[in-house]
Amino acid sequence: MKQNIPDSLVDFDHQDFNVLLHLEMEITQRAGGFLALEHDVAFMLRDCIDDVIMTPKTGRRSYEELEKTEKTYIGTRVEIELRALLGLRKGRLDTVILGHDVDIKHTMGSNWMIPTEAVGSACLLVAADEARARCYLGLIVARPEYLTAGQNKDAKRTISAEGFKHIQWLLKDHPYPANFWRTADADAVEEIFGCDTGNARMATLFRLMQRRPIPRAAVEAVAQQKDFMRRIRADGGHGTRDILGREQIVVLEGRKDAQLIKALDLPPCAASEFISCRIETEYHARMAGQSGHPIAWPTS
Repeated sequence: MKQNIPDSLVDFDHQDFNVLLHLEMEITQRAGGFLALEHDVAFMLRDCIDDVIMTPKTGRRSYEELEKTEKTYIGTRVEIELRALLGLRKGRLDTVILGHDVDIKHTMGSNWMIPTEAVGSACLLVAADEARARCYLGLIVARPEYLTAGQNKDAKRTISAEGFKHIQWLLKDHPYPANFWRTADADAVEEIFGCDTGNARMATLFRLMQRRPIPRAAVEAVAQQKDFMRRIRADGGHGTRDILGREQIVVLEGRKDAQLIKALDLPPCAASEFISCRIETEYHARMAGQSGHPIAWPTS
């Protein structure tokens, strides 16, 4: 999405103010409040994109590696997931909100393609900027004067530079979870997914990516099983913690091990994130053991 988005002109005097205000209020209420909306939309976008990239199965790490049809499917997936998130039903266009036919448009680029059937109707605009990990959610009444004169072969038009001023933003340049694998070393990713077993993949993940918060979704992808936490737990000498403990490496959970993470001077972790590090001193080894993370510290 372009970064020089103009300020919105939607205010009390705007011709679409009442429609857009009521749609915004209804969407926010259905989401469970603004904080829930910004959280759930952000994580919904991450899931929709990652589920199509399928790093564990394909080895691809970024949106740019997708086929054209896969990129198109992300838009369909976002439409479906957003309707489910807000409890909306299908309508003449993509959905109906407060009796208004609303088209849901998604883009990974800098603009949205507005079909002829949506011209004159309200549109719920969704955008994800993968390179910057920023997302957008806005409302506009797709009046002809807000659209470009030119159109593609399907007679779809985009929102003009002037038209951008008539978007009511619910989320604008809002952060969403970055694609973990996008910034991971390619050789490390290949080594992780080249392992034959779940325990080996998990141990390799935490061995190669130490001192870096790892999101729950990435851990689940590496485990390739529903009960992925089973792979992390100690398991009679064969679990991830058992394997890495023999190498003086601990695996910590953001919520459960917050104090130990801070004591080891590791980067802050969200509650659902994990982080690993090699224990370098006997003092820290005792500290880890007292926190439920025994390691095989060498004896002199």
